[in-house]
Order: sequence, then C-alpha cells, then structure tokens
Amino acid sequence: MTQFHSTLQIGIALGAGHFGQVFAGTDQLHGDVAIKILEQYRGESASDWQTRKADLLSEGKRLEAASHPNVVRVYSVVESTTSNAILLVMERCTGGCLDHRFKIGPMLLSETRNIATDIALGLQALHQRGMLHRDIKPGNILLDGRGKAKLGDFGLVTDNLVLGYASQQGYADHVAYEVWQGHGTSEKSDIWAFGMTIYRLLHGEDWYSRSLAPRHLVQNGGFADQLPWLPHIPKPWRRFIRKTLEDDTALRYQNMSQVKNALADLPFDPPWNCQVMPNSIKWYMQTSSRSLDVVWTQHSQRKHSWEAMSNPLGTGKRRCLGKSGGRGGSAKTIRQLEQFFARQT
Repeated sequence: MTQFHSTLQIGIALGAGHFGQVFAGTDQLHGDVAIKILEQYRGESASDWQTRKADLLSEGKRLEAASHPNVVRVYSVVESTTSNAILLVMERCTGGCLDHRFKIGPMLLSETRNIATDIALGLQALHQRGMLHRDIKPGNILLDGRGKAKLGDFGLVTDNLVLGYASQQGYADHVAYEVWQGHGTSEKSDIWAFGMTIYRLLHGEDWYSRSLAPRHLVQNGGFADQLPWLPHIPKPWRRFIRKTLEDDTALRYQNMSQVKNALADLPFDPPWNCQVMPNSIKWYMQTSSRSLDVVWTQHSQRKHSWEAMSNPLGTGKRRCLGKSGGRGGSAKTIRQLEQFFARQT
C-alpha cells in the first residue's frame, strides 16, 4: 500500500473513469473509503493542469459541504504529498454502480421508482446548494450496502467541457436539447439527464441499443416523441419521462420537487420481470399459485408473434391469456402487447 498524508492509505484499484482511477482505501477518521486520484491529462499543458488543479481544490470545499444521504459523501479533497495529483476521498459504496445493472436488462417498475426517488432527493439537495451535477448517468449512481442509491462524481464537469466530455465517454445521449443548441447547463438540463437515466434503467442495454443513439436525434428536436418503449411500460411512466425530456424547458419539470411529486404517483405494479434477447423478449411474474409468462418472438425482420400463458405452480391447467393469432409486423405486435399489459394492471 502507498501512504498519503499519514492517515490516508491507498489500496487496490476499484475502477477507472474519465477523471481518474478509483482505489479502495482506509482513513483513520472515516475507516473504509474510496479514493479518486485526479491527475494531469495526457496532452494537457502544465499551466492548464495547474489552473484545473486550483479549481478542483476550490470546488472541493463545496463538495465537502454537500452532505446528504443520497449523495456520495466527499470527506476531503487534498493534494498528494508524493505526486502532482489531487486526491478525492469519498464514502465507499459497496453495492457498485448502476451501469452494471443497466447492462443486465430492464429493471422492475418498483426497483426503478425506488432508485429514481433516491436520486431525485440527492439531486434536489445539490440544486438547493447552488450546485449542478451535469453528468447524471447509470455509471454515476452508486448503491451502498443497504441498496440506497447515491449520486457520485458531481461537481467535476464544467460547462466549458460538458459536450466534449460527454462525447468522449459515450454519454452524449444524456446532453439536453438546449445544451446542444449552445446554451449553458442548468437545473433543467440535470432533469433532462435524470429522465434519460430512468428511461435506460427501465429498458436495459439490449433494448436501448437497438435504436439510433439519442445523441444523433436530440439536437434536431422532438426526441421525447420518438422514444421506443417496451410494451409493458405503463402510460404514466411514459408521460413522466417525456416531460423530463421536453425540448422547451418551460414545459419540462421546473425543479426536483416537481419531479419527486410526480414519481410518488407512478405505479409500481404489476411486477413484470423482463428479459430482452436477440430474437425474443420474455416477461414473467408469479402470483401465489400461478406463473404468468409472455413471449414476443421475432421470426424475421417483418414477422413477429406473441403469446401469453398462465401456468400453474402446482396442479392445475395451463391457460392462454392472449396471443397474436398469426405473424405480423412489429408495430402491430407492439400495439397488441401494449393492450394486453394495460389489461393486467
């Protein structure tokens, strides 16, 4: 282990991002911590690094003050005594980030609403302190050991690098319409990125990657009306996400208090589990005595079918709850599935 500032020790690497590597560590005061090491970028001049370094140290005081249960706690921001680096000493979240969960597949409505509520509370706390996040995405949402969601990596992205940074990291999909148009970031652009994040968690990576990336569409306007939805996502959720993604900021939610109130009214039943595969999508849930199973099969580019069955967990008969009645186009199949899922609520 390498030692910093006598009480801070750095251990194994936990991960790496645009701003620097993250290591496990220990601190005499806080115990187990995470340490992000911020260093001079490759190709960054010494003078630019010194300017950015001074900004980071200054910003650090604000980060330390942003204490909230749904924001990753920053304990200190200090200069290394052994290298030309900045050390961001933070709370360690043992549950990891939501990027991994996004890659697994769609999340349950209840799970998504709980996480969205946690993040809304954390983001509201930052906004009330006059801070913007500017980089809300699944990879910057972490879970503690009890499953509570917390916002991380806040305060590191500035307006003058938000577009370039997002493009480099593959997260230009989270840049709001007005930012593409040359306007600065704001609480409302954070709300836009929040909505995009919730959409991603509801759909999972496989479904999300089937459409043209939002970064190619958002800047042209009207993106909220072009979103492709998994058929089981209820209409209230769709209206909520579309409102977070409105081009006109006057029509978007105006603050995180409004977002929180809207989240509280969203349904979290029925608990459909969803699995997206290359040529089929499956849904399933269990009642006390039966398993409900829905399968959407893509036989070819233009031929799709679906079937919903109720299967006994013990004795009993298998029942058909609905089916396509033949093979048809994807639009017709989606419409039929939406009608089926709407009847199950």
